[in-house]
Amino acid sequence: MAEIHELSAVRLRDALRSGELSAQQAAAHFLDRIAAGNPHLGAFITVTAEQALKDAAAADESYAGAARAGTVPMLHGVPVAFKDLTDVAGVVTTHGSAALERRPPLADGALAAGLKGIGAISLGKTQVPEFGLTAYSENRIAPPSRNPYALSRSSGGSSGGSAAAVAAELLPFAPGSDGGGSVRIPAAACGLVGLKPGRGLVPAGESSGDPAGLVVAGPLARSAADAALMLDALVPETPGTPGPGYLAQASREPRRLRIGVSLDSPWHALFPCAPEDESLDALAEGIRLLEAAGHETTEAAIRYDNRYPDAFTTAWTAGVGSARIAPQREALLTPLTRTFRRRAHQRSPARLSDALGFLRQFQRDTIAQYSAWDLILTPALAQTPRPVGWFTGAAHGDGYWPAAEWTGDADGDYRKQCEYAPWSSMVNVCGLPAVSIPVHWTGGAKGAGLPMGIQLIGPMGSEALLLQVAAQLGF
Repeated sequence: MAEIHELSAVRLRDALRSGELSAQQAAAHFLDRIAAGNPHLGAFITVTAEQALKDAAAADESYAGAARAGTVPMLHGVPVAFKDLTDVAGVVTTHGSAALERRPPLADGALAAGLKGIGAISLGKTQVPEFGLTAYSENRIAPPSRNPYALSRSSGGSSGGSAAAVAAELLPFAPGSDGGGSVRIPAAACGLVGLKPGRGLVPAGESSGDPAGLVVAGPLARSAADAALMLDALVPETPGTPGPGYLAQASREPRRLRIGVSLDSPWHALFPCAPEDESLDALAEGIRLLEAAGHETTEAAIRYDNRYPDAFTTAWTAGVGSARIAPQREALLTPLTRTFRRRAHQRSPARLSDALGFLRQFQRDTIAQYSAWDLILTPALAQTPRPVGWFTGAAHGDGYWPAAEWTGDADGDYRKQCEYAPWSSMVNVCGLPAVSIPVHWTGGAKGAGLPMGIQLIGPMGSEALLLQVAAQLGF
């Protein structure tokens, strides 16, 4: 058998369920890789090695009886980790912030409870930006999450620590959460398949206030099959309608599709930007692969209302305004969080209500336009993965930086993020599923240079189709 970390998540799951591997072997192996790799990668904020080994031993003790009864849990013994926005019982949830009190929760949040309840073993908590607000995973409490393919570059955000861990084979796969691109952006930056499910499919999402219903949990994985397995774990079975799961469906050939190709962005009126050549190269490669697979691609001109940036920003930052932070600790917030929190406090309830109403209309208008095609294709990112510290203007090294080294240019930071990932957030507003697929590398071959990806956006209920297309393209 290959090294444990070289196994796909599906193959590892099978080895654990068959008894070929023990849960303790798997946990110990990945904990050793984390101990060796995390100091330079910054993927984990907290590693819970002692508890993980206890949980793995308990899983092994119960295995024989469960195997005889045919009740081995779906993810028996499979190691995972959770973004540090997710509550795990007995482990401090930092939310990436120095401004919060350090009190471990007494119970698991919905996402952790769901995966642990079907046998997954939690190895710890992964790096996030403060309150999950940004497209990079850097904060004031721990070293930044770095890109495994170039340690000077960011792994993206807000699921950046999880993406870095999966790409570096410190984890077989991981759950992320996506409120404006937070699964798809780090997946693209780290060469992974990242799926944002449609609104309402996954019951467990993590958000400190989400009035627009933007946030959903979704998989980060090295293949479409592994992403499908994680989606099966995240979506509970419907009583009376078992049917094939996403993993079974992912291996099927998709029907011939009409795919609209677009570079239009709802941010363009406020933040016009030209995609880098590497972004356009990824798009061209995506078109080539899709057409070689038998699909039809045509240009799609999408018209977005130029009121979108203000309405989205109002909704996206509403939660940080309601976060419980002691006044004397607000100075510990990053400049971006502090700025958006102040503006959220200054907004009237009527303005937030107006923004939410506009976004509902934006959703209807955009979905109506997308419906002319089976899928919409965009680049995943407009730029190659950015250097660590690039968004904040902070100097960077092997550690994290003190407050004084952040520039405080919150608006410049936000503009850079919107120009970096201009095709992400409108998918959350529309509640649609979308997948990021790593079709291109700046060095010309997989693993050479930096990864760049495409994004495919589908109609409601198309998660299986998106995974089928990703698998068809060889991912």
